[in-house]
Amino acid sequence: MIEVILCDDHALIRRGIRDTLSDATDIRVVGEAGEYGELRSLMRQQRCDVLVLDINLPGRSGLDVLHALKDEGASVRVLIVSMYPEDQYAIRALRAGAAGYVNKGGDPQELVQAVRTVAQGRKYVTPEIAQMLVESLTAPPSENPHERLSDRELQTLQLIASGKRLSDIADELLLSPKTVSVYRARVLEKLGLANNAELTVYAIRNGLVGEG
Repeated sequence: MIEVILCDDHALIRRGIRDTLSDATDIRVVGEAGEYGELRSLMRQQRCDVLVLDINLPGRSGLDVLHALKDEGASVRVLIVSMYPEDQYAIRALRAGAAGYVNKGGDPQELVQAVRTVAQGRKYVTPEIAQMLVESLTAPPSENPHERLSDRELQTLQLIASGKRLSDIADELLLSPKTVSVYRARVLEKLGLANNAELTVYAIRNGLVGEG
């Protein structure tokens, strides 16, 4: 039996994932969490084979969780689920230690297959991600300035481009407004932009603003 813990800040999405996985006779959901602190407490109490993790969590993002688990030498295999298209986060997530990446808008049976695959110790990638990986190995260095952003800087860029104020972003990421302002300044500098309006246009043109 494959034991799974779910971590997503939206209860309805967790329920949908749980219901999908519950239809598989070889998979059992043994716990759920809505944010990082709750997840850490749960994982201290309950072992699991696979952690199904949303990349867009309040406070510490899914990428932050991946880095933390990697630093701790945790044995759990992590399957990232995200509303963001593969070309935005898949490579970053795999480099950070994820065993697979699935888009929330995909076929529910793809999620079941992904859990089974990573539980067996293998990587799960869609054909689109596989193609991206091949291209990343064979293509010359990318000219996209946003690929030089850190994970947190990219997250800040996307939230600003989604129309959120710095104070709202600070609340969502559990950071101080001053820290968010520093991230914003770094983003503007690295992208050669002057203000939030230019930042938003850049994000839209480069497909960095996810839907949902």
